[in-house]
Order: sequence, then C-alpha cells, then structure tokens
Amino acid sequence: MSTFMAKPGEIERQWYVIDATGKTLGRLAVQVADLLRGKNKPAFTPHVDCGDFVIVTNVEKMVLTGKKLEQKYYYHHTGYIGHMKSVRYDNLMANRPEMALELAVKGMIPDNTIGRKALTRLHVYKGAEHKHEAQKPTVLE
Repeated sequence: MSTFMAKPGEIERQWYVIDATGKTLGRLAVQVADLLRGKNKPAFTPHVDCGDFVIVTNVEKMVLTGKKLEQKYYYHHTGYIGHMKSVRYDNLMANRPEMALELAVKGMIPDNTIGRKALTRLHVYKGAEHKHEAQKPTVLE
C-alpha cells in the first residue's frame, strides 16, 4: 500500500470563523496554525500547501494568562545600529491585538514559501464583523 500524496490542484480549501472571546492567545494560535497548514485533514502532505482560510474575530477579547501582559515583550529591529525596539504586551493588546495573534501564528508555521503563503489566508478582525460572508465560512468552537 502506497502513501497518499496530495497534489496542489486537488486541494479543496474551506473557510472557518473562530471567535476569540475569552480564549488564550497561545492556544488559539495553535488552533489557527493547524488550520492554515491543513494538519486537520486526513490528506495532509507536508510539502504541499493544503491549508484552509481562517477568519478570527473579537481578538481584542483574547486573554493572556499569568503576568504575561506586564512581563512579555515583542522585539523588532529597524535595521539601524542600536535600534532594537520593544513593545510590552499590555500596550500591544490595547492598541493592536490583531498583531499579537499574527505574531503568535507566524512563529508556529514554517519559515518557507508554504508558511508565507499560509499566512496570507489568515484574516484577523478586532470586532465581531468581518467581510467574508460571501464565502459561507464554517463556525468553529
């Protein structure tokens, strides 16, 4: 018996909506990363992009456990000497909570062309409204 290998033309992508109200950032990011990669499908093939589209709503109502709001930082470098910037997660969650989820998901997918393509299928919204009703997304609990 041979192993099934999915081909790029045979992939059927679905749309999913996840409500982030009251969910922990990391646990939500794991769920989203698995859907973007296609690991929930029985025909998952590591070298083929077989993931789905994911819409995450209400990200301003996500929670971080423990003292992460005060102790966790997001660092980035501008490219100039000595220009390392840091943002505390309480500021990040207050001003740009969608960026916090995108960073968490980005760290959980591979750093290659498949991972970059998968990130384009992630749509994150602060509020409960999104503009993808025409795709008839499935609501995930």
